[in-house]
Amino acid sequence: MVNTAPSPTDIRRWRKYLAAERAEAAVYRDLASRRAGEERDILLALAEAEGRHEQHWLALLGDAAGRPRPGDLRTRFLGLLARRFGSVFVLALAQRAEGRSPYEGDVDATEAMAADERIHEEVVRALAARGRQRLSGTFRAAVFGANDGLVSNLALVLGVAAAGVDNRIVLLTGIAGLLAGALSMGAGEYVSVRSQRELLDATTPNPEAGASVPYLDVDANELALVYRARGMSAAEATAHAAEVIGGRVLTPALRPQEHEVVGSAFGAALSSFCFFASGAIIPVLPYLFGATGLTAVVVASVLVGLALLGTGSIVGLLSGASPLKRALRQLAIGFGAAGATYLLGLLFGVSAG
Repeated sequence: MVNTAPSPTDIRRWRKYLAAERAEAAVYRDLASRRAGEERDILLALAEAEGRHEQHWLALLGDAAGRPRPGDLRTRFLGLLARRFGSVFVLALAQRAEGRSPYEGDVDATEAMAADERIHEEVVRALAARGRQRLSGTFRAAVFGANDGLVSNLALVLGVAAAGVDNRIVLLTGIAGLLAGALSMGAGEYVSVRSQRELLDATTPNPEAGASVPYLDVDANELALVYRARGMSAAEATAHAAEVIGGRVLTPALRPQEHEVVGSAFGAALSSFCFFASGAIIPVLPYLFGATGLTAVVVASVLVGLALLGTGSIVGLLSGASPLKRALRQLAIGFGAAGATYLLGLLFGVSAG
């Protein structure tokens, strides 16, 4: 069988793949340099796998490999983020990059390489999930608070402005909406976290109960009821209680059940206040700087639109979904709510006139 020389198109494509593999391996090594233990080992193993793919394209290219080319803009941006931050954002972006692998339909890539890329996506997804879990509570509060401030205060300001009232009243309404909403968010978060802590405290075992274990009736073995109440089967609970009473188990007999870590109520309230206020101040800015009428409405809408696109894209990045789709969804929801109140304001303004 005669081997035909690769076409210039093939060579360009292979060199592009080669550059991408090198860049992705560099991203994983950069991330590994900021990790320790198991996560570091996993990231280095991913870099090694990308190195195997690199060798495949080098073998196909031979002398045509030429000088190393930079990876695509997206992968280089990932590398920059990895070197500067090494955060969950980078892992989320890497997850999307692995999910867009072109090897599935490329005849020059092996089936093993295509399978590797699918598995790499799952590995990176699992690593990113750890970071997502660590910041999920704070991130939820930040996005929810800021987005609520943006949408609710824009809707309030536009609704009042559309009614044709004096500019000073619109400004006062916006500031009042900011303070009212931020205080409400802060108070609600304080009550929520405080109540959650009190509920968790109520489920923590009494330490004096553990001190009673040595004095329990071995035959009655009521300690088994504790473990049954915590979800063990009757046989498992009886066996475990017997081990505890017999001194064959070193762990505390009545250790607390594990729960989600809950922050301080005051800290949560302050964060919610600040997140809401940071969003709610944006629609008010044009009025603070003296803009009036339609100009103020347009400027406020543009500023809020940009902010909604930003929060939506961040949600998309962290969730491993399309940042553009999430940004547009956030924008549509926000402008839908604000547009409805603006129309109501116009109606009330006409009827009052």
